[in-house]
Amino acid sequence: MSDSRPLAVVTGASSGIGLELAAQFARNGFDLLVNAKDGTRLDAAAEDLRALGGEVRPVRADLRTYDGVEVLYAAVLATGRPVAAAALNAGVGKGGPFLENDLGDEAAIIDLNISSSVHLAKRLLKDMVAHGQGRLLFVSSVAATMPGSFQAVYNASKSFLQSFAEALREELEDTGVTVTSVLPGPTDTDFFRRAGMEDTKIGQGPKDDPAAVARQAFEALMAGKATAVTGSVRTKAQEAANKVLPDRLKAAAHRRMAEPGSGEDGTGGSGPGTGSGPGRRDPGSGVSGPDRD
Repeated sequence: MSDSRPLAVVTGASSGIGLELAAQFARNGFDLLVNAKDGTRLDAAAEDLRALGGEVRPVRADLRTYDGVEVLYAAVLATGRPVAAAALNAGVGKGGPFLENDLGDEAAIIDLNISSSVHLAKRLLKDMVAHGQGRLLFVSSVAATMPGSFQAVYNASKSFLQSFAEALREELEDTGVTVTSVLPGPTDTDFFRRAGMEDTKIGQGPKDDPAAVARQAFEALMAGKATAVTGSVRTKAQEAANKVLPDRLKAAAHRRMAEPGSGEDGTGGSGPGTGSGPGRRDPGSGVSGPDRD
């Protein structure tokens, strides 16, 4: 990699919002270090991104594990360059009743959505602060604003990210490093199939465009904003409503949208935001496909 362009790191970059975020960085003059656990899809994404300009280094690593995060960080150090911006986007979800879901599936949500974010933020932020500048983006979710009945662990993981990001931003005031969190709503990707939620109202309802979500997230990051709700007016209205509704009502509303079988009548619906999922996209093509992790 050359030193002529700033370096950005994007996790979960083989698809969906992560791939679209990487495309935003590439179009705006960044070199890229991109990560995912699926090497085949990651290599294909890297080829798409190289067509947009700049250097792209793919790093295959499973961030659900401690060693996977360390592999990614070692690749960052191997560039010999400061990280100008990083987007911690890798995530996974699981729908269904908490008592019936497999413990391993829900532990994986905690490992990827929470543990890897804390681990990687610890590594990257120390270097950014030592360098006196940098931008860190957390991809949270509108799900962070409500209890997630039938998606309990996923919503809680996004609430953690939102709180974590806001605390870090306050701690890092005056260091030259900014922390931004973004809250997408349901996004047009393969997330709901992967989470086993295709028969739910939220799974069958309208979705936001991943490219638009990523563009708004990138703009918020570069503007140094603390938080941004990304996506459609519908998503922004949902987040605004969640600020005033009591948790009991939000949990009941989430149940109506996320309970297995709730969408079998075919009516669908926008409902409370349960988070974005990732989808494989050719940057700028408008065609989505599989999930980001």
